[in-house]
Amino acid sequence: MIKCLAPFSLALAAFATTPVLAEDRAEKPDQDDVLAEQVSEQNLRDYMDKIVSFGTRHTLSSQTDPKRGVGAAVNWALEEFKRIGADCDDCLEVGSVQEIIPADGRRIPEPTLVRNAVAVQVGTERPDEVIIVQGHYDSRVTDPLNGKDDAPGANDDGSGSVMILEAARILSQQKYPSTIIYALLTGEEQGLYGAQILARWVEEEGLTVKAVLNNDMIGNSCGSDGYCDAKHVRVFSEGLRADSTERLRAQQRRFGGENDSPGRNISRWLDELAADNPDGMQVRQIWRTDRMGRGGDQIPFLDKGYPAVRITVAVEDYEHQHQDLRVENGIKYGDTIDELDFDYLTRAAQLNVRALHNLAMAPMPPKVTADAAVRVDTSLKIQPVSGALGTNIYMRRTDESNWTKLDTLRPTIEAKLAGPVEGDEGSVEYIVDVRGDDWLFGVSACNGDYCSPISSAVPGGAFEPVAQPEGDSE
Repeated sequence: MIKCLAPFSLALAAFATTPVLAEDRAEKPDQDDVLAEQVSEQNLRDYMDKIVSFGTRHTLSSQTDPKRGVGAAVNWALEEFKRIGADCDDCLEVGSVQEIIPADGRRIPEPTLVRNAVAVQVGTERPDEVIIVQGHYDSRVTDPLNGKDDAPGANDDGSGSVMILEAARILSQQKYPSTIIYALLTGEEQGLYGAQILARWVEEEGLTVKAVLNNDMIGNSCGSDGYCDAKHVRVFSEGLRADSTERLRAQQRRFGGENDSPGRNISRWLDELAADNPDGMQVRQIWRTDRMGRGGDQIPFLDKGYPAVRITVAVEDYEHQHQDLRVENGIKYGDTIDELDFDYLTRAAQLNVRALHNLAMAPMPPKVTADAAVRVDTSLKIQPVSGALGTNIYMRRTDESNWTKLDTLRPTIEAKLAGPVEGDEGSVEYIVDVRGDDWLFGVSACNGDYCSPISSAVPGGAFEPVAQPEGDSE
């Protein structure tokens, strides 16, 4: 294994306060809009022109040619991250997280270096608490083993890549309690190798992952059938957790949780965030891990139990992805710049900037459990969260899709503070005067202006990997 990115400090901040019920969230600060408006369509175009100029970014293309191939492309991305960092007093730790992948008998015909260009904006208060925004930098044509022919990869996934560079340019001018990791991954088209490498690195560093936003194809608004949707991106989220165990599955059969993975709650949170800005890009939630029969770089993170979603176009254009450059029967094929909708890409980038800003400012979602067995009320036990000044309690019926704040849904219902939880330092218990059989509960942590995604009070609802029983190989 070859690694070049020096690990950063992993000091764990102490819990700030015992959570209490928070007041209604204050009106969203104007800073959200200010940052989103800094997204420059011209910058996105300039970045796109540059990365397409490498001819191909195929993982099997040249690692040593100074002008063409994946090696030159990754080298330029690393230098660009460094240039961005220089404008914020070297606030970005830049390097490659990489491994040599052995031949796999499928899409890696011989041992191949897979390099990810990574920039780390270390949090000022909780540096071990990270948000990852990523896209795959590699490209391909029809033959997944063809690393020689031109593969512009404009939408797939030049669009996600240029957005990440632009987000780093904007957000690096701010300081955040949590760490943001900007990652341009390679090896995706060969088997999600770059994401596997980065997920392993995150695990080895012992980082706490708040969210992974995998942006893969966010640059065109019309599909192969001519149908267009320029108003939405799709957000894919898993239902049952990929890192589940036999014990967790048994618990979910008794207590629920089939629709309450952390990724599913990130999807709900993104939907609400987008709705707060009705003139901007909106979210259409797709409740499956990825498109039918396909996959993306969020999956290796889900496999390790990290909360992750895929953000992608509302409709796909199959003639302009994974295609040799050609004209056939009057149809133009190939993933080229002229097929992009840069206004759509700009608004998708703005949504990402808003999301990253809010996630990096907010505390972690708390761990919460619910007990309503053989009783007419529900006990909610909430663990403390570093940086939180309060918590909000949400509920929804078991057949409903989205959360509603408890005091909005049932203004006559109180959540009474029962006191600290004995034997669990810092945790508190609330008694909610409803029969829990009919409801699901969730809690978000707030620091005044910013609130986390909701953590569901179900088995497997916590934003952390599922503890594997000793000897369990699942």
